[in-house]
Amino acid sequence: MTLVDKAQIMDADGMRRAIVRIAHEILEKNRGTANLALVGIRTRGFPLAERLAEAISQIERKRLPVGVLDITLYRDDLSTIDVQPQVRKTEIPFDVTRKDIVLVDDVIFTGRTVRAALDAIMDLGRPSRIQLAVLVDRGHREVPIRPDYVGKNVPTSRREIISVRLREVDGKDEVVIQEPEDS
Repeated sequence: MTLVDKAQIMDADGMRRAIVRIAHEILEKNRGTANLALVGIRTRGFPLAERLAEAISQIERKRLPVGVLDITLYRDDLSTIDVQPQVRKTEIPFDVTRKDIVLVDDVIFTGRTVRAALDAIMDLGRPSRIQLAVLVDRGHREVPIRPDYVGKNVPTSRREIISVRLREVDGKDEVVIQEPEDS
């Protein structure tokens, strides 16, 4: 299936502003940085978590610990995505037990990725609290999960796809709506 870009919904400046706003919201809700850590869901959640940590550091002059979480083996659709799914490393250089964790991802859609991430985090320890930050919420939830921090709400049809492109992964920063190309 070939996808075509339908519309750009965020450019690099819009993404930067959303990340700074989310950083402020995280600090306000948590009353600072005490006991706080960020965990990015692989692939694009991790660079976003790093950017949030940098934004928080600019505001508070304190760098939060950041980890990366691979949820491949926790997915409920594992048997349908690939015969041999690629499992990558989870790297969380701190104990999650009794920490206030902010999970970070690029897009929330059905909520199933976040559900898998919650299971993966709980296997590593018992955080005091887990919050969720996403750059884009596109709706269509299948499980009762709601993000605490959202960069942009973008109502979509099920046919549309939200693609977050990050310079660390894709060479440029933008968020676009894509659709399958009609043949």
